[in-house]
Amino acid sequence: MLTGQPLPLSGLKVLDLTTVIYGPYTTQMLGDFGADVIKIEAPGGDMTRDIGHGRNPKMTALFLGSNRNKRSLVLDLKRDAAKAALWRLIETADMLVHNIRPQKMAKLGFDPDSVLARNPTMIYGALLGYREDGPYGGMPAYDDVIQGQSGLAGTFTARDGEPVLMPTIVADKTAALLASNGLLAGVIRRLATGKGVYVETSMFEGLVGYTLLEHQDGAMFSPPLSAPGYARALSPERRPHRTADGYLCLLAYTDEQWRRFWDLIGAPEKALDPRFSSVSARADNIDALYRIAGEALATAETQSWLDRLRRAEIPAGPVNRLEDLRDDRHLRATGFFRPFAHPSEGDLEIPDTAFRFDREELPLRRPQPRLGEHGREVLEEVGLSADEIAQAFGGET
Repeated sequence: MLTGQPLPLSGLKVLDLTTVIYGPYTTQMLGDFGADVIKIEAPGGDMTRDIGHGRNPKMTALFLGSNRNKRSLVLDLKRDAAKAALWRLIETADMLVHNIRPQKMAKLGFDPDSVLARNPTMIYGALLGYREDGPYGGMPAYDDVIQGQSGLAGTFTARDGEPVLMPTIVADKTAALLASNGLLAGVIRRLATGKGVYVETSMFEGLVGYTLLEHQDGAMFSPPLSAPGYARALSPERRPHRTADGYLCLLAYTDEQWRRFWDLIGAPEKALDPRFSSVSARADNIDALYRIAGEALATAETQSWLDRLRRAEIPAGPVNRLEDLRDDRHLRATGFFRPFAHPSEGDLEIPDTAFRFDREELPLRRPQPRLGEHGREVLEEVGLSADEIAQAFGGET
């Protein structure tokens, strides 16, 4: 882990008013890079504290997965004393991030104009379902809904005739990646100008752009050159290929890779087949291409194919089940599943990030917080007295 040097976002104080996955995954990335992320929760806590398996109340695996490197403070923002405490935090913070509907934030008094008036250097991040100036603005949005609206589920309709939701919360997690990029751009802008900025990230627009990156295809042109839909991705033959004892995924791409593949399966003449002789020809005949490849792969065992494909430098890999990932030899060799002794939850395995700086992993600086664990500590740091802290907590000490 990184030692002897500051993390990229060291010294950045982030007020995190987010819940579920979209927001917490966004702010966890900021915390991984060194930001001091203060998770401000309602009295009942983030709902993910109660979803799924856990050893203790309010500390489920779903919550643990997107809330490391944070501190927790409970504030009931329906109360004036709690609002006053949040304003004190805003005066000293660098960034405020929420995924609350804009109307509710305005009703609470923490809309972007009010916050930036109080702290003109604030990076105000609104993680929205939809751009607020459109007809969907302010509507609630969750992963399943956005998968449908964005066309992502519709890609299955284009291929199979009926829509399917991906069995992962891909809209939330993808939007979080976009949001973290936008917030980091806000940090860079403030470094250049010294001024704060209001950064909006909308899940719907983000996932529409994500889906259409390849699927807009000929519909990008005016007038359209084709209907939308990227043929290779929509081929019904594009799937994990069955082998004699399991499955593998393969993607030969270049002319040379396909030539080596045809040699490997004992069909070198296919390299001269006009259907497969160039990248454009293969794109036009993608179903036949994948069908022939799949039929060949069914004749031998997975590991035998993987050995031969790797020697031929043709990209291929096994189809891991969820339970297989922990034993993947590459992940084991790189120490991807990091053992972590949580002070209240015991021994955990934390998946690593995608990042290394100077060949060192980002550190696990803080365990995932218990609900309200750091409340007094955080409010004392901004100078609240014992009485003010008690009032912020509803008179509790």
